[in-house]
Amino acid sequence: MVSSNSKLWTKDFIIVSAINFLLTLVFYLLVVVMGVYAAEEFNASPSQSGLVVGIFIVGALVGRLFIGRYINKLGQKTTLFLGVIIFILATSLYFLNLGIGFLLFNRFIHGIGLGFGSTATGTIVAQIIPAARKGEGIGYYSMSATLSTALGPFVGLYMSQHTSMQGIFGLCLAIAVISFFTVFFVKIPVIQETEAEKEVKGFHISQFVEPRAVPIAIITLILALCYSSVLSFLNFYAIELDLVSIASVFFLVYSIAVLLSRPFTGRLMDVKGANVVMYPAFALFTIGMIILGFANSGFTLLLAGVLIGLGFGNMQSCTQAIAVKLTPTHRMGLATSTFFIFLDGGLGFGPYLLGFITPITGYSTLYIVLGIVVLVTAGLYTVLHGKKAKKALSQEAVVS
Repeated sequence: MVSSNSKLWTKDFIIVSAINFLLTLVFYLLVVVMGVYAAEEFNASPSQSGLVVGIFIVGALVGRLFIGRYINKLGQKTTLFLGVIIFILATSLYFLNLGIGFLLFNRFIHGIGLGFGSTATGTIVAQIIPAARKGEGIGYYSMSATLSTALGPFVGLYMSQHTSMQGIFGLCLAIAVISFFTVFFVKIPVIQETEAEKEVKGFHISQFVEPRAVPIAIITLILALCYSSVLSFLNFYAIELDLVSIASVFFLVYSIAVLLSRPFTGRLMDVKGANVVMYPAFALFTIGMIILGFANSGFTLLLAGVLIGLGFGNMQSCTQAIAVKLTPTHRMGLATSTFFIFLDGGLGFGPYLLGFITPITGYSTLYIVLGIVVLVTAGLYTVLHGKKAKKALSQEAVVS
């Protein structure tokens, strides 16, 4: 049961969530304008423009893969400082116009900064949240990123119409600097490495990923790949349907659905277990994708946004909570890193892979097929985690 004495909304929890919001806000703000900037400023081809956008995620993946191994040695706060400093330096370098090659390099470095920073914030939050409220706490923490997914693209598109790219870069730099000074106010308990961890020498895959988090991370990878089709192709699909004006509200509706539901689903997960959240979310995500495939009006398009938000939006925080709960305290950094590596892998490489299928299927059929993929993934979830979670919950009920 959740203890009333398990305080969640501490100063450190709020500050770390705010830092995560600010860092991801810059990412989503820039992601909607960098492709056009590369094309207009450097005459970049469509593939180069896409690479300018996507190489940021590759950098984040590399950063997370590297820092997951060293976060406990460096310390979570030091890692967070390092990530934010890299973030600030990369943001300031956008003001230099040194060609498309330099822009690609800087975007990669910028991604590494986010990889370091977000892995640190995720690890810190997992550590300071009371054990009895892990699902609820991570659900609230994940809302910081959800807010940035709605606000970032809106601010980016608005500023691109009313100011120069220098103005956009200036705002991003200011946000990054605010993040840096905010880190000073965070107090983090020290995690001691176990003797077994200290004795590990040589190359081991467990030094880069947390094996206990991999099964749920695989589920996250597949779900993120399916959702990447919405992020990448919705505007093209909306043009086909002549619903461009309505489509601009899609992600706002998606975010509202997530924000309203996560406080309840997080608490429900803590009390009743992950399955009671995951299986309905699989169903909602599936139905949302299929409705999106059959959309022929603004209402059906926005209804799909609500259902996908209730589905994938809650799965994202739930699977992160599962990854953390399965892992000992001293491995939380690696578990967080592993989760985000698979999540970013699906979101980052999904559009590229699905781009080969879209010319064959069209957008409508693609969404329907991916809805079926989500449904099939529910069966894979049962095999990789669902059965174990049900058994563990039954054992807890017997003990209590």
